[in-house]
Amino acid sequence: MHDRAPQPVDRQLPTDEARDLFSLVRDLVQREIAPTAAEEEDAGRFPREVFTLLSESGLLGLPYDSEYGGGDQPYEVYLQVLEELAAARLTVGLGVSVHSLSCHALAGYGSKEQQNEHLPAMLGGGLLGAYCLSEPASGSDAASLRTKAVRDGGDWVLTGTKAWITHGGVADFYTVFARTGAEGRHGITSFLVPGDAEGLSAAAPEKKMGMKGSPTAQLHFDGVRVPDTRRIGEEGQGFAIALSALDSGRLGIAACAIGVAQAALDAALAYATERRQFGRPIADFQGLRFMLADMATHIEAGRALYLAAARLRDAGKPFSKQAAMAKLLCTDTAMKVTTDAVQVLGGYGYTADFPVERYMREAKVLQIVEGTNQIQRMVIARHLAGPESR
Repeated sequence: MHDRAPQPVDRQLPTDEARDLFSLVRDLVQREIAPTAAEEEDAGRFPREVFTLLSESGLLGLPYDSEYGGGDQPYEVYLQVLEELAAARLTVGLGVSVHSLSCHALAGYGSKEQQNEHLPAMLGGGLLGAYCLSEPASGSDAASLRTKAVRDGGDWVLTGTKAWITHGGVADFYTVFARTGAEGRHGITSFLVPGDAEGLSAAAPEKKMGMKGSPTAQLHFDGVRVPDTRRIGEEGQGFAIALSALDSGRLGIAACAIGVAQAALDAALAYATERRQFGRPIADFQGLRFMLADMATHIEAGRALYLAAARLRDAGKPFSKQAAMAKLLCTDTAMKVTTDAVQVLGGYGYTADFPVERYMREAKVLQIVEGTNQIQRMVIARHLAGPESR
């Protein structure tokens, strides 16, 4: 019998502080997340208490400034934490990524007064956020959004519907993009809306293929009144803020995808070294050995790409093209690796008794969220060949 139990990823971390952080993360994952992940996903249970624990542990604000309760960690470290969380339960890893995305506008474009008032609670005070850009009729074409914000004295009144909102109905705050001016990308403004605002309601969560523990819902804004002090950035700057956030958010999705892929490889490897057919472990057969080798190679390539993009971001260099490449490669890798993991387990892989069928269902959404992979190819091509001719 082979003795090839999967080992933790050998991470090249930049500081002793980061290594201590990973010890904390892995302990938390093993105690609080992994043991109940399958059961809670099957039940569609949202793990709010886990996000509270992550906040108390300083893990909801890792890439942000410690002045406001953040962790002062480079993206290179933050993304690897996301990968560890997503490998245990994608609902948690992707939830942390979405929360970080929802904090981006205020942290990057808010006034000092706004940051002092709101960021400490958002980053380390137990609050959970959501990011509201998509709408029923504007997904990939986000600049065509229709939700309106009309000025009324010192307030703005928001009316419209947002769609596909992760944490919709359970978030404590929403970063919302609404039209305040003319059609197109220059007429959009960003707002920080409290989760309990009057006139704000959530539809029933979508019934999804995977990630059943993570609520995804439409949000209805029926004359929601927001003071101008909660407008983030300048009027008309919202779309630029949204795109800036998405560059970073795409790296979060890439890291989550590699986490799911790594979990699937670990499960497949454990099964292949224990399952015996024809008198020996099935990992002895070349067809499966080559499949496992390809899975591991694609995971390493994806991890290297998202980390290279993160290091560009940490150095203050442009990284939009690399973020799109990382999101594209890592999520396609997750889909391929999880599909192959089901194949390695054969009939057992198609049952809920083993986790790989869940990984496969979860991987699919990562090719869609925060810009479909077709959109990522458009972004990459524009960097290579310039804008499309009109």
